[in-house]
Amino acid sequence: MAQDNPARRTETIRVATYNIHRGRGLDGRTRLERIAAVLATVDADIVALQEVVGASPLKAGQAAELGAALGMGWVMAPTRHLRSALFGNVVLSRFPVRHHAQHDLTWKTCEPRNAQRVDLDMGDDVLHLYNVHLGTALLERRHQAGRLASLVHDRRVTGPKIVLGDFNEWARGLATDILAERLQSVDLRQHLRGGRTYPGFFPILHLDHIYYEGRVDVLKVAAPRDRLTLVASDHLPLVADLRIGF
Repeated sequence: MAQDNPARRTETIRVATYNIHRGRGLDGRTRLERIAAVLATVDADIVALQEVVGASPLKAGQAAELGAALGMGWVMAPTRHLRSALFGNVVLSRFPVRHHAQHDLTWKTCEPRNAQRVDLDMGDDVLHLYNVHLGTALLERRHQAGRLASLVHDRRVTGPKIVLGDFNEWARGLATDILAERLQSVDLRQHLRGGRTYPGFFPILHLDHIYYEGRVDVLKVAAPRDRLTLVASDHLPLVADLRIGF
């Protein structure tokens, strides 16, 4: 969507969001090399991942493995422990990270959730990226959407902002309405057949979304479906080419 006032400069980037389901595919096998292969094919500059198993006393974790395999830097925002390992959201990036923070979105006694904010160095400018995985309960998501919208809409944080992840909202509902009041959304129906990314082998739900604030033009959106993406995770990756104005 074109914004008022011309930008000083623009940069075209590719972003992706992908719930990797701990690297466990629909065949029941945990094979992180398939996730790495999917991401290599997607070839995004910035990737927001959800359901990532992090470091443990015995292993470096999936974020480190994927970063090494793809030659990308990474930062993790764990929400809880999965057995002895960290578990949560990860951002992979070809751009240097200037700042990294996480904001608690947990509602009552539901599973811990957070919003991962990563400020990326784009030369003389900064791109703010928010990676989220919202909860499965209706009232939980309403709380989280309101908190997230306030965080992203904070006028003290200037510059373009991209919000992406697994929003766990099967159809337009409370969370979607709350976020749409303050943020622009990528209308998946305009770009994808049905706009659905879950489950991967026969997607009937559109759980994964991209929102933005600032000078952003959406050039192309895809949810790659091939033999690899259909089995590597229970979600398809959602990929967007964006022109960012600074």
